[in-house]
Amino acid sequence: MPTPLRVLFADSIPKDRLHPLVEMGVQCDVEPSLGIDDLPSAIGSYQGLVVRSTKVSAETIEAASNLQFIVRAGAGVDNIDTTAASQAGVYVCNVPGRNAVAVAELTMGLLLSIDRRIADNATELRSGTWNKGVYSEADGLLGKHLAIIGLGDIGLAVAQRAKGFGMTVSAVRKDHRSEDVQQKIRSIGIRIVEDEAVLLADADVVSIHVPKAASTVGMVNAQFLAQLKPGAILLNTSRGEVVDEVALLDALNNGLRAGLDVYANEPKTAAGSFVSAIAAHPNVVGTHHIGASTAQAQQSVADGTVETIQAFIRGNPVNVVNIQTEPTGMATLIIKHHDKVGVLASIFVLLRSAGINVKQMENELFAGDNGAAVATIHVSEVPDPGKLDELTALPNIIGVSVVGQ
Repeated sequence: MPTPLRVLFADSIPKDRLHPLVEMGVQCDVEPSLGIDDLPSAIGSYQGLVVRSTKVSAETIEAASNLQFIVRAGAGVDNIDTTAASQAGVYVCNVPGRNAVAVAELTMGLLLSIDRRIADNATELRSGTWNKGVYSEADGLLGKHLAIIGLGDIGLAVAQRAKGFGMTVSAVRKDHRSEDVQQKIRSIGIRIVEDEAVLLADADVVSIHVPKAASTVGMVNAQFLAQLKPGAILLNTSRGEVVDEVALLDALNNGLRAGLDVYANEPKTAAGSFVSAIAAHPNVVGTHHIGASTAQAQQSVADGTVETIQAFIRGNPVNVVNIQTEPTGMATLIIKHHDKVGVLASIFVLLRSAGINVKQMENELFAGDNGAAVATIHVSEVPDPGKLDELTALPNIIGVSVVGQ
């Protein structure tokens, strides 16, 4: 009888959302108090690890004796050492899009708070001051131009809500966007421009929605900020590290307004002291990295996490971020064969004898009861004609072809 799958949840998760896994026989241990220093000794023989904000270090991965997958209950995976996971053959999966609405709602809330000075209004009222004359001055959002940097699930959700306020929404053209995303862009009515300079020059508001990566860290720098018009508003609900805070502070001192949910040096704990010239600046409306922190979002992320684990159990991992997706190798063998025991093994033995490495492969069965299958095998080099003849002559081989020579 197979050993039940054991999954360690190192962050809080609504336990009632785990019932589908429990019904499948999965052992779900929820230990939200575990931190980066606790995980190496706690991981043991768990096959699965689920985290939200807890960091997963190389030490944790090295300490695991049977780890097969790590799920980040959210979109970004910058708190996971994906290099160490890849070296250990561990899947790293994320749960994208499930908290997009929550982050988009906070983004619009920050924008409204800046325009109508809601935080200052509330502070003065609580102190017993009535100052209607000062707070009656606001621009309004109707007709304003919003530039979105990063049209993923969150960026698209922000665009939808901004259009509801009557704003014009623009983004930069990206050739790699899927047809599904292109259709959403068209249906929302997002204007596409050719480059960032054009995008920023017209923007009344710029909203950042990119992951933390080598290409995005510090992208909002002095040059970026210098392109914004006087009185512009910057919104960042992505990652603090994408903003050069020295440049941002200078821009704030020169009239830029900002709505921020994230900071480069924010505390890693839920509570504590935080001294930040950026967060304390009078031109900033700030929140405590709570973009995804709504009950609706957490339930949705939990459901997505469960679905991701279920997909792994069924042998079809989804949302894997550390798997090579582009074909590699010098050639691709297309081998049609009868679905018999040992056919693939005989192919691999022959390739090994020729010193040819299998880089990637997929084997699919044809529909019906004919017992035929096709193996798509990406190899390190093109087999010579003699080896191709040997492959074709193997038992139960229907045909062999080579592409990518």
